[in-house]
Amino acid sequence: MSFVNKFSLEGKIALVTGASYGIGFAIASAYAEAGATICFNDINQGLVNKGLAAYEEKGIKAHGYVCDVTDEEQVQALVAKIEAEVGVIDILVNNAGIIKRIPMIEMSAADFRKVVDVDLNAPFIVSKAVLPSMIKKGHGKIINICSMMSELGRETVSAYAAAKGGLKMLTRNICSEYGQYNIQCNGIGPGYIETPQTAPLRELQPDGSRHPFDQFICAKTPANRWLKTEELQGPAVFLASDASDAVNGHILYVDGGILAYIGKQPS
Repeated sequence: MSFVNKFSLEGKIALVTGASYGIGFAIASAYAEAGATICFNDINQGLVNKGLAAYEEKGIKAHGYVCDVTDEEQVQALVAKIEAEVGVIDILVNNAGIIKRIPMIEMSAADFRKVVDVDLNAPFIVSKAVLPSMIKKGHGKIINICSMMSELGRETVSAYAAAKGGLKMLTRNICSEYGQYNIQCNGIGPGYIETPQTAPLRELQPDGSRHPFDQFICAKTPANRWLKTEELQGPAVFLASDASDAVNGHILYVDGGILAYIGKQPS
């Protein structure tokens, strides 16, 4: 196999959770361009239909399924259905996630548990479901969408940071436990990304000034800007490809340099 061909995903089957839009959609689209067959899920039929239409618009034939990734029975059924209809999953991206921005002392235990359920328990459940067939096949890639919040704290994101910190360690433990079967489990830690969810934070204020959070993020990022979903595609393809077979248990932070930077000195 030539060096360049090691980055090909030709003939691979990828499941990207929560990939109707946003980061998951960008990653799945890159996988399709690299040759993979795309499967994705979302929480309801409306979102799945939205995703299918978006993939079709890009000329991608994707397989969409309704599944709650926090429900183990649903996930087991989803994986069995994909294996029957499409084939054994070679690449899993645990992308589905939520965040609730609530000060810790105001946050209910139920809300905390909900974030942990989606952001940590679900990757455990989905990974557990795909691992047996990966073991049998003798190869597999699991990529967890982690976060800088597994390294940093910030106001109002106690549940999210706790869950993503746990996901970082789940990533390392899957590596430790299943690396012997030629299965690589790595994480991607995105920085602040331009998505529809973050658009209000980037809008100009009525007086023409930038949003305070926009100013804060740009000042903390050596790249001095928000990142684009497309900038996650290269790292995601690398970690899903044979080019990364010796990379295991690693969190690749795609953050524009935030974690390396103390910030600008006040003028």
